[in-house]
Parts: sequence; structure tokens; C-alpha cells
Amino acid sequence: MRSLVGAAGLIMACGAGAQDVAAPLTLDQCITIALSDNPTVRVADMEITKADYSRRETLGQLLPSLSFSGSYNRTLQKQVMYMNMDGFGLPGGDDAGEGDAADSPMSRADGGDEGIKMGLDNMYSLGFSAQMPLIAPQLWASLSLSDTQIARSVEQARASRLDMVNQVKNAYYALMLAVDSRRVVQESYDMASLTHDTYVKRLSVGDASEYDVLRASVAMKNIEPEMIQGDIAIRRAHLQLAILMGVDVETPFEIAGTLTDYEQSMYEDVMNLQTDLTNNTQLAMNAIETRALEQTLSMQRASFYPTLSLSGNYSWNSSSNGSPFKNFRWTSYSMVGLTLSIPIFEGMQRVNRVKQARIALDEMAWTRDNLTRQLNSQVALAVDNIQLNVKQIASSSESVAEASRAHDIQQASFDIGAASYLDLRDSELSLTRARLGYYQAVYNYLVANSDLELLLGNAPIDTYTQQTQSR
Repeated sequence: MRSLVGAAGLIMACGAGAQDVAAPLTLDQCITIALSDNPTVRVADMEITKADYSRRETLGQLLPSLSFSGSYNRTLQKQVMYMNMDGFGLPGGDDAGEGDAADSPMSRADGGDEGIKMGLDNMYSLGFSAQMPLIAPQLWASLSLSDTQIARSVEQARASRLDMVNQVKNAYYALMLAVDSRRVVQESYDMASLTHDTYVKRLSVGDASEYDVLRASVAMKNIEPEMIQGDIAIRRAHLQLAILMGVDVETPFEIAGTLTDYEQSMYEDVMNLQTDLTNNTQLAMNAIETRALEQTLSMQRASFYPTLSLSGNYSWNSSSNGSPFKNFRWTSYSMVGLTLSIPIFEGMQRVNRVKQARIALDEMAWTRDNLTRQLNSQVALAVDNIQLNVKQIASSSESVAEASRAHDIQQASFDIGAASYLDLRDSELSLTRARLGYYQAVYNYLVANSDLELLLGNAPIDTYTQQTQSR
């Protein structure tokens, strides 16, 4: 744990411009840093928090809601009311010509033909209103759906972490392959350079021709482009690993170990290969989606049930004529009530929504069966690929040993003049190809093993998470 914290501190120091060389980082340390600082993982964690807030929003719909409102209305033209009764006449009515209505004192005094104006100039209203659902089956069902959404976000975050572990491992192995391959090319260049120096010394004593020196020089220079390509490969792999770790691309760091170190535990790991798909993220997500569809079906069925809500209101009202800033006459008003809503018919909308939910649930069942068959096939192919890579590593290891022995023999024969330069150069190329093939086989095995781990979803994320928290 102290080494992990120290490595993280050294990386931060390098990012700040420190000149000290950071200690080599192990694979577990790189994964821990990536799970802590990579933006993709952080976004996945934020999705969990967002889903939790969404659930709280749904839960808040079950609690009482309280609001305050206020309004002011200015009457521009008042309403007019006409009354068809003794003493009041309607304009153009059947009784407009009757003597008793025409001669009425009220009609003459108040202008019954014009009607009666009603209302006041200013109207104020202030008040509180509250509402609370008492029986809401569809809302209750939506709470379970919110819990499923949180579970979906959690599984997506786990899938993001598993994918990040796989990417970091593959990038780490790619950097190791680039470094080891560059070292092999450098050794080949050193051997060609040593041969060239030998011919130069022989030329000085008359034991070799200028052609031999030029041929050795050309062979040495032909290796230089491979060295440059090796440097580019190391730089590219370094940048990829730095991006996945969430550190600055210019941060200098080295990795610990070589690809050869993994051969020691390779056979034991192959013997303990697992094929259980219990933790597979795709199957887990399918199960969550199935549960969500079941809850959606229950929520659609709940739309057939009645709902009951409680409401209340308390307000103050005022009306006046003339100026809106005086002559206030406030009166209070309050009420409490229950609202019962019973759905009867909505044009078969609810029925069709229920049928859609059932079909979606059946589709998910068929999807799971097909997904299970595909995953089982992928696991079988991955296991076969790993076993073939192990055989390839064993064969490449023997090839390296034989090529190294053959080169030693040719080198000794060349030193005493019993072998030609072409024989020596051929042995050097054979040894270089054997070493590169060996490292490529180890890399292929490690990548295949990492891909199987991602497929099974059994990477020790909790261990990396605990190390991240300890940082």
C-alpha cells in the first residue's frame, strides 16, 4: 500500500515538473490510478448519483405539495346583467311594450333598458394551496422503476470499470511488448555493430577486404529504421497508457517487469480458467432491463385503478372601486376536499400500452436466450485461443533457446574463421525473429486472458477500488 501511494505521489510530482525519475509502475498501480482519475469512470459514477436524485424526485411526488399564489385584476369594462321580472325590462323583449313595465319607477330611474352593471374595479387574491396523493397506484409502481434505474446505473458503472481494467491491461501489455521488442532490435544492432568493428580491425591488418566492411556497415544501418519504429511504438503505447490513467501525456513514467515474467504463472492460470458467466455485464444488464419491463407492465396495469387525492386552500380576497392602492377590504376563504378519479374509457389507450409492455417483455426473454448462446460460444473460443497461445509460447521459447545456441556456435566459428559472415548474419536474424515471435506470443496470451476476464466480468474491481480509496 505504501508503494502504491508513493508511486502516485511520484506521478503527481512529475506532472508538476519535478526532475526526479519516478519508480516503475506495476500493472495493479496503473489500474488503480486509472479507476481513480479516468474521466470515463468518473462520469459513470456521476450517473449513479443522477439516478438517485431521479428516484428522490419520484418519491417527492408522494409528499404534500404547498404553493403560494397572488393575483391582481383591474376591470376595464364591467359585466351587465338583465333581469326578466316585474320592474325590469329586457330590451326588445315581448314585455317591453307593456304598460306596467314601461311605467315602472325602477326602469325610469335606473335605465332598465341598459341593464345592471356588476363587479368592482380592483380585485386582489392571495393564498396558499396544498395537495397530497392518498391513493396513487401508478405512482407507487414508478418508485420501483426508479430503483431499477439506479441498479442500471450501478451496473453500467461496473461495466465501465471492467472495460477500463481491460483497456489498461492491454495498453500495459502493448507497452511491455514495445519495450521488449525495442530491446531485441537493439541487441541485434549491437551484434551487427560488433561484427562491423571486427571487420574494421581485420581490414587494418589486411585480414579482410573493404567489401566485407561495407557489407557489415550496410547490415548495421538496415537495423536503424527498425530501432526508430521501435521508439515510435514505445511512444505511442506510452501515450495510450497515460490517457487511460488520466494523467498528463508528458508525464514520464516507466513500467515494471517484462513479458517473460508472466510465463512463470502462465500454466497455473490456464489450469484454473473459469467459464462462469454469472458476473457477465451483458447478462446482468439484460436481467435489469427485464425487471424494468416487468415494472413498466405493472405501472401500465395500475393506470386502470382509481386515484384519490387530498387538497386544501386558504386565501385572502379584496375588491374595491377607484384607486388600486386604497380602500382594501380583505376577506378570508378556506376549503379542504377529496378528489376521486376513476378511469373508465380512454379510447383503448391503456389496453394497448399494456399489450406493448407484454410484447417488450417477451422480446427481452428471446434476447436473453440468444445472448446466452453467443456468450457461451465466445467463452469457448476465448479458452481455445488461450490454450493455443500457451502452446505457441512453449514452442517459441524452445525456438529462442535453439536459435541462441546456434548463434553462439556461429559466433565462435566466425571468431576463428570457420564460418562466413553470411552464416553469422543468418543466425543473428534467426535469433531476432525467434525472440520477437516469443514476445508476440506472450502478448497475445495476455491480451486473450484479459479479454476473457472482461467477458466473464470477474476482474477484482473491489480490490482496486479499496486501493483507490486508500490513496
